[in-house]
Amino acid sequence: MANHKSAEKKIRSSAAKRDKNRYQHKTTRTAIKNLKAVTGKSDAEGQLKTVSAQIDKLAKKGVIHWKKAANQKSKLAKAVNKLK
Repeated sequence: MANHKSAEKKIRSSAAKRDKNRYQHKTTRTAIKNLKAVTGKSDAEGQLKTVSAQIDKLAKKGVIHWKKAANQKSKLAKAVNKLK
């Protein structure tokens, strides 16, 4: 339990940030799953741009590690390049 006003505010702001981060992370994971399900190369290339931008945003905000973001983007790019 918080004993100071500033501690109570920190709890509220932390909860709000956590909810926002969880929403963005889940949205990105869903976008990655949808990208993996695409079979057409032109559609996949279009989606790859948006998904990699979402991944970069998560890494920039510290929601995921920057190396994890790089690995995810690399694997997605390889998967898209394999499509015909």
